[in-house]
Amino acid sequence: MQKLTNKEEEIMHILWKLNKAFVKEIQAEITEDQPHYNTLSTIVRNLEEKGFVAHTPFGNTHQYYPVVTLKEYGKRFMNTAIDNYFNSSYKNMVSFFAKEEKISADELREILDMIENKK
Repeated sequence: MQKLTNKEEEIMHILWKLNKAFVKEIQAEITEDQPHYNTLSTIVRNLEEKGFVAHTPFGNTHQYYPVVTLKEYGKRFMNTAIDNYFNSSYKNMVSFFAKEEKISADELREILDMIENKK
């Protein structure tokens, strides 16, 4: 799975939300820095070339839909982040969030319970 640009990832989140959409529908969902229709169309076609989306033709236009799920992408994204920023260590990742006070002791106990009970 190839890496996505920030704009490509933003568009994928829109497609995951909408399930399927025409370029104009995607464009309507972008609130900041809305690209021109032709630029957005090019980005969506690039996503198709990268294997993230496919389309159904409707006359002269196409309706796009994701072929990579949010869960699949999230798993790859997290594995890459852990490898790149936490030296491939989940322990380092969890301790980082604990030090940053982004995770509570209760949440850590819940995680331990999940691990011990294989949930």
